[in-house]
Amino acid sequence: MGIQKRTYSEQVADYIKQSILEGELSPGDQVKEVMLSEKLGISRAPIREAMQILARDGLIQSEPQKGKHISALTAKQIEDSYFTGGVLEAAAVTVALPQYTNEDFSKLEKIVEDMRQVAESGKNQEDLAELDNTFHNVLFSRIDNELLIDLCRRSCQGISKFLLYRYWINLFTPQQVYERHFEILKAMKSKRPTKVEKVVRKHYTESGKRMSKYGVDVLKKNKTE
Repeated sequence: MGIQKRTYSEQVADYIKQSILEGELSPGDQVKEVMLSEKLGISRAPIREAMQILARDGLIQSEPQKGKHISALTAKQIEDSYFTGGVLEAAAVTVALPQYTNEDFSKLEKIVEDMRQVAESGKNQEDLAELDNTFHNVLFSRIDNELLIDLCRRSCQGISKFLLYRYWINLFTPQQVYERHFEILKAMKSKRPTKVEKVVRKHYTESGKRMSKYGVDVLKKNKTE
């Protein structure tokens, strides 16, 4: 990996995230600063900073005498995280509802249409993850509260996009992905706050229930049965 001097800690964090995505690191695996330092050819200072970034994002857990590990969440922790993320994003989007412009709605319509085309064609299904990111980024774009946005992302994205990505990517069929985002778009276009909040919360609670099947406790139990 080519490390550029200008952003050591961020690049180390990205390197670890990529290692999780590619299956080189799995939930529960220990992450050793010394080994990373030797492998990447850099000092331990930026690696410690990267660990702090990943801990903030919920991807790294640190325990006395046990070191640092890739987070391994139980079924309840996963479901709680999605519930929390859903409550926060639903409330934030509802408050920001008057701020969304015609251009914002055009962007959302284009994204949902792209999802529909992927679902109907059966091709380029890997594009759905990026479309999902882009959709929620548009929602976040009118929320004037960086702390709230950070909490929303931290609650769900770390689990979905990194810790359990191999499960998340197949959590819903392409048709379901399209329908779920179309439902949010339709609610937002109605301009009805109670409808928007209900639909966004449902979006996350449904994901949380499905993702909870891949909690570390459930997976261990399945292995022993």
